Amino acid sequence: MKYWISGGLAATALICGTALADSADEAWAPETFTLNNGMEVVVLPDHRAPVVTHMVWYKVGAVDEDPGKSGIAHLFEHVMFKETDDLEDGEFDSTISRVGGQHNAFTSWDYTAYYQRVAKQHLGKMMELEAERMTDLIIDEDPEGSFITERDVVKEERRQRVDNNPGVILQERVLAEFWKDHPYEITVIGRMDEVEALTPQDGIDFYKKYYSPENTILVVAGDVTGDEVRALAEEHYGKIEPSGLVDGTRKWADVPALTETKELSHSDPKVRQPVWYRYYNGTSQLRDRDFSLALDVGLDVLGGGNTSLLYVALVEEQKVAVNAGTFAWTGLHDDGPAVIYATPSPGVSMEELEEAVMAEITNLLEAGFSDEDVERVRNSMAASAIYARDNQQSMAQLFGSWMAIGGSIDDLMNYEDDIRAITTEQAMSAARQVFAADNNYIEAHLLPEDGEF
Repeated sequence: MKYWISGGLAATALICGTALADSADEAWAPETFTLNNGMEVVVLPDHRAPVVTHMVWYKVGAVDEDPGKSGIAHLFEHVMFKETDDLEDGEFDSTISRVGGQHNAFTSWDYTAYYQRVAKQHLGKMMELEAERMTDLIIDEDPEGSFITERDVVKEERRQRVDNNPGVILQERVLAEFWKDHPYEITVIGRMDEVEALTPQDGIDFYKKYYSPENTILVVAGDVTGDEVRALAEEHYGKIEPSGLVDGTRKWADVPALTETKELSHSDPKVRQPVWYRYYNGTSQLRDRDFSLALDVGLDVLGGGNTSLLYVALVEEQKVAVNAGTFAWTGLHDDGPAVIYATPSPGVSMEELEEAVMAEITNLLEAGFSDEDVERVRNSMAASAIYARDNQQSMAQLFGSWMAIGGSIDDLMNYEDDIRAITTEQAMSAARQVFAADNNYIEAHLLPEDGEF
């Protein structure tokens, strides 16, 4: 199973956007309704192939974990694939494999999602499977049972994906400092000692509180109609009684501005190329959509790939870096960081790289962006929006992730027009505000062993 340590699915999805604002293409208009038990349903018709993507989004993630229980949202994602009253261990996977389907799940700070992609005639079976594990998951004290064995799996996953990855170790340290005293402070996979201490009773309590239909969003994209999905959803999900324990409150909170500048570094013999980073306070599309869209455009002009101003100046012209860029995590519910990064060319010290990067940032922000550069980025982002709807799974992820954090469908429908409306001045102003010279930041260095390179 996947978990998202680097910003959440909506961050990627909303950068790509969607072209659903094209009212001439009625086939792409989403249909929405709510079952009597509170489950929200979104239908995204796409009749080009007899395939459907079925996703169930639970409005719970790492942000909702109790103190000392970090990692339980991600661990529970693993447990959901195990034994239920009517399914033996492994039967969920084998059932989908037998019909030629694909499936997986992922956890973020803001949500947990489960999906299957199958031929349309198997949609009802997918709903049957998801409804079964929504209601009848088996969690007990058996040392060979699902909770304890999957807890060991997650511990090993942390060893492999985090503790054995120098870049992720550094990122975890930086984000813990960036989100200090905020619910995002602890990474999604959790702290090793806290994961190890999680008990089956913790799992039962988590399951009863959050895995209830009134806490879910069902998204079905593909060769279906709203009427077809409604009938199947009523049959399989509509009969599930809400738990009554979901009160709709989440642990989201304002992210305070950094009050001091700090430097962190991590050295490891596995590091072959050093990397330099600066993390500044950013924003989120959910909390400040207009500013966030302007920032996305501005950072793409500034450092969004090998045609960006920063890359051309540092890599192609000055040759002090082999890579350089900027980006922002704008897809979480609460504010994420805006980041500058660069990798030095051979023989260039970290100090020389930092000086060159920040001198160029200062020059570019003082000079301002050209209308041509901003128009190029806007057009590119709008084009990506159009291409995105060719992938029904991307559409299902986009709608589910955005709605799970409280976003509206109108935001998605209007994305293409809104991104085209960003002006050069708005993009420039957003970048200047985030990277202002008097702003505090966290500087991070990823270094070879003993800091030598």
